[in-house]
Amino acid sequence: MIHKMSCREILDSLSEFIDAELDPSLCAEIEAHMEGCSPCVAFLNTLKKTVVLYKNCGDATEVPHQVTIDLHRFLRERCVETLEG
Repeated sequence: MIHKMSCREILDSLSEFIDAELDPSLCAEIEAHMEGCSPCVAFLNTLKKTVVLYKNCGDATEVPHQVTIDLHRFLRERCVETLEG
């Protein structure tokens, strides 16, 4: 039986997905999931835009690790609320 990834599993892997740090088979599974899940697509697009904005920021200040953790937690919780709501 093939394991189908849940939205939560997808969200937990998106940073590595964007950074191309995942196994190609896992990337294919995420891409297949995205074809039918508009909340996950919206979350992915928001995450990608955030990365682009940060990279284009004139100030190359390092974001504190705790801020990154808090942002990811907030976005995951907000997305889960949307999926469950």
